[in-house]
Amino acid sequence: MAEQNRLRDYHRKRDFGRTEEPRGGSASSGEEPRFVVQIHDASTMHFDFRLQVGDVLKSWSIPKGPSDDPQDKRLAVPTEDHPLEYEEFEGVIPEGEYGGGTVIVWDHGSYEPLSHDRKGRPVGFEESLEHGHARFRLKGSKLHGEYALTRFRGGKDGDSEEAWLLVKAGGGKSHGHGTPDPRRARSVSSGRTLAQVAAAAGEQ
Repeated sequence: MAEQNRLRDYHRKRDFGRTEEPRGGSASSGEEPRFVVQIHDASTMHFDFRLQVGDVLKSWSIPKGPSDDPQDKRLAVPTEDHPLEYEEFEGVIPEGEYGGGTVIVWDHGSYEPLSHDRKGRPVGFEESLEHGHARFRLKGSKLHGEYALTRFRGGKDGDSEEAWLLVKAGGGKSHGHGTPDPRRARSVSSGRTLAQVAAAAGEQ
């Protein structure tokens, strides 16, 4: 029931008679929490960054995509929680539906929470997000190493739209995935581009 409550906004925005997006409720949690980065060619091209927190994927829209260059500060705008099954979603959301457009899985894997309080004691990951700052280590096919999400505007009591920054932490070296070209990028799941996924859907 808790998962269904957290997915209320997700369900409210979608007509599952039209979209093939997952309803949720059948995925189980593994030993390590999961993450996924999807490229979404909707009304505006963007990347969706999702971290498993409990039984849902906490989600942010990142216009320029995540970067492995510590000098890049990427705007991340929160969106509604998604079901765990969304990690595997790749396809075309029908025109007229919320988020209508093509989606590919650019990267996915597991992550390790790294948040601590001022005294160096571990802090629950969901609690660290509520406080507006969370650190974690990504273990993906393309993204690796420590990252931080920091809220710089809005929040529960804020008067403005909530906004975060996603930044590579720890001063590590870039591995060449700083700013992927979304139209040339390939899915880590199927090897296809956005155009190939859209073309395949049109042939069905």
